[in-house]
Amino acid sequence: MMSRLPDILALDFDGVVCDGLLEYFATTKQTYQQIWSAEVDDSFAPSFYRLRPVIETGWEMPILLRALVSGISEAEILNNFKAIAIQITEAEGLSKQAVVQKLDGVRDDWIKHNFADWLSLHRFYPGMIEQLGQIINSAVKLYIVTTKEGRFVKQLLQQQGIDLPAVQIIGKESKRPKYETLRILRDRHQQPGENIQITFVEDRLPALQQVAQQEDLLFVELYLADWGYNLEGDCILAAQDRRIKLLSLEHFCQDLASW
Repeated sequence: MMSRLPDILALDFDGVVCDGLLEYFATTKQTYQQIWSAEVDDSFAPSFYRLRPVIETGWEMPILLRALVSGISEAEILNNFKAIAIQITEAEGLSKQAVVQKLDGVRDDWIKHNFADWLSLHRFYPGMIEQLGQIINSAVKLYIVTTKEGRFVKQLLQQQGIDLPAVQIIGKESKRPKYETLRILRDRHQQPGENIQITFVEDRLPALQQVAQQEDLLFVELYLADWGYNLEGDCILAAQDRRIKLLSLEHFCQDLASW
């Protein structure tokens, strides 16, 4: 249980606040078609969903699909995705920026021409919107810290009646690791002579481990969202880690003081 309420609650978006797996695969399929001039059927969707935890940032999604289409096994992707992604991008003559532009272009075009359809493929986790509303109306300062484009996050939240100021949505466009963002939030809000309390909820264990390695961020409370895009092994490791606490969705939706 928390000793006191945090001054700042920082939440990842995909896999913590919102489940966007259906949109991910649909957007990835369209992007794949643009890059490789080939259509992909939905038979790859189950494998894509299971392997979502290997994705760190969105540009890797078409690369993951390319790996599946190329016949690379789930086990191999799970154990060695970074090396596989490098091999594919180099062999195909691709750049990260080119894939990002294709992926974001697909989303922008979809939102422009059929916003309702795009929105329909996002599902906020049960109780999430109600909990966010309570947090916003409390003394706790809420931030979204995500590798998704901030403008997409803002549109999705607004559609649910959550009008979070743009300055409190820190997305991919910030171009910095999440631990650095937490450091900036500390410096932005901490007054001389006081100790600020930050709680960070994330579904990717490596992102939490990176924060835990920062000696000046030892005060940050770290939680792994067990309902998000992570693997059973991640949850086991988090349960054994003294710095990282495992959090269920049911517990998340309760009063912050009970965490």
